[in-house]
Amino acid sequence: MDERSAPVLILSLLWVVAGIPAAANVRDVCASCHVDATCDDKSDNSGKVCNCKYGFVGNGRTLCQDKDECQIGATKICGQHTTCHNTHGSYYCTCLHGYMASNNMPVFIPNDGTHCQDLDECSVSGLCGQGAQCRNLNGSFDCSCQLGYRVQDGKEPFHPLKDQASCKVVDCGPPVLQDYTVLLSTTGTTYRSMATFDCDEGSVKRSGNNVSLCGADGLWTETTLVCEEISCGPPQALPHTNLQWDRSTRPGSAVLYKCMGGYYQEGGDDISTCLTSGEWAKVSLKCKAKCGPVPMLAHSDVVWNNRSVVIHRCANGYHSWRGSNISLCSSSGVWQTATLQCIEIKPPIDHLNVSDEKCVQWRAEKYEEDTETYKVFYMGSRDYDGTFLEKRKRFLSSQAEWLKVCLSLLPATNYSISITAMSTGFTATITTNTSLPVPLVPDVHYREYESPAPNLRLHRSPSTLDPISLYQVFVLPIDGMMTFDCSSPANGDALSKQDSLTRHIAAQMHISHVGADMNFTVGDGLYRGGFFNAPLEKGRNYYVVLRVVSRWNKDLKSSCVLWAKVTGTSYVVKVSSLCAAATVGLIALAASLGHAYTWWRLVQGVHRLPPECS
Repeated sequence: MDERSAPVLILSLLWVVAGIPAAANVRDVCASCHVDATCDDKSDNSGKVCNCKYGFVGNGRTLCQDKDECQIGATKICGQHTTCHNTHGSYYCTCLHGYMASNNMPVFIPNDGTHCQDLDECSVSGLCGQGAQCRNLNGSFDCSCQLGYRVQDGKEPFHPLKDQASCKVVDCGPPVLQDYTVLLSTTGTTYRSMATFDCDEGSVKRSGNNVSLCGADGLWTETTLVCEEISCGPPQALPHTNLQWDRSTRPGSAVLYKCMGGYYQEGGDDISTCLTSGEWAKVSLKCKAKCGPVPMLAHSDVVWNNRSVVIHRCANGYHSWRGSNISLCSSSGVWQTATLQCIEIKPPIDHLNVSDEKCVQWRAEKYEEDTETYKVFYMGSRDYDGTFLEKRKRFLSSQAEWLKVCLSLLPATNYSISITAMSTGFTATITTNTSLPVPLVPDVHYREYESPAPNLRLHRSPSTLDPISLYQVFVLPIDGMMTFDCSSPANGDALSKQDSLTRHIAAQMHISHVGADMNFTVGDGLYRGGFFNAPLEKGRNYYVVLRVVSRWNKDLKSSCVLWAKVTGTSYVVKVSSLCAAATVGLIALAASLGHAYTWWRLVQGVHRLPPECS
């Protein structure tokens, strides 16, 4: 091989690897395309052709001029109630006044079904003014007055901007007084205002309604109030009381109430007065019988006593278990004693622990015959997933002394578990961490390839509880193959490059960079996760192994699956170590871009190889 033939041979070999036949002086049709045109494949795959872009017309090479889409009319191209606007290479539509686009945008192109629809002006609050109601019309609106309002400076219906009309509230003027009545209050003189009347001094109401309303017709409604001379009559007796009274029933007369012997005044007002309404004022006096000494309960103290009501509280070292803590003095003079029971204080929940990473058990301190209700609340979080948060609760009732509840705890999760005894509100809390499980073996289809760069595919499970951290791809030569330990590194960082198998890692991909489907081409010459996917050597056979790694804190688990066997290899020029490295680098660059333009740059790269490669 002489100096002139070596580059040509290398270039021919590179074209053969890429599957592109060697050809010279191919006419570049795309270079002649107009700036507003695209270069496309012909339908019969016989070559390239220039086509004007959408919105342009012409031959694609010397002429591509703007197409005025609006010339056929706004209604035909944009739809009803629209205006069409032509732009360079395209157009857009707008809606006429009183209409809006169905996509709520100021401009649109109706290729997605967008059209102009009536704008509901009545959705704007207060458009017609106070006291008016709005009616939407096709492309417009009008107004009319509500009940209790009248149109001013116009007639109904009206347009507030065009007619300058408005609605004014109805005014009834001052209220009309009836015989022997006085006006107590009024809320105004407009529609729905209310006037309240009462009998004049020296008379009392016997019947009728004392309220008058301003109507929508501008008139006050009549009242039916009937007033007569005031007389309160005999005062009302109360239980266990004596009256002191001068027998007068005129307004201002008073009656004094006194508790009988054996009773005391618990509270309330003891004087009643004859009112101008012809009624005696109500008396709130309460007379209670004297019940004697305060009742005492075991293991309790009295915290409040007013001779008729006693409040008890459990003494120090005891807590209330059941019953009422209030003793009442009845009207017969006998205490209705509280039923409070005080027992020695012990934690209602004791010896709380977790077993089998999922079950909580504890001892209950209570009366054996009692049924206690417990609320079990547990909350889980994950250090490696800041978005994960699980909250659940359960209720159970039992008379047992020892209780055990098994929960649906998820793996690799930090949990806080609280048990609450509902009768006392006492809560005990415990924390636990569930272990990291071995990840499931990836679901792949094993195949054998003779291609030098086979493309492998992995479909991941869509489960959001997947604890996988990363994937590693091993390319292992079959000849002289060492023992492969899937669990290595058994401890430590899965990203470490210290174990003996690291030199066979072709790619490492973090789970955040892997979608539902992952494609991997063996020997494509690219770097993934800091590892080089080197081209396969000619004449050697390989196994491709996929390892999935789960990691949480310092805990690490992994599983592996045999992905493929490769018996074919790519071509590598073996002139010298420097020459091979340069050639493989150019092949990897071309394979990653995969375009005819790249092959032209590859030719230039070959000519720039070191002299030792010639």
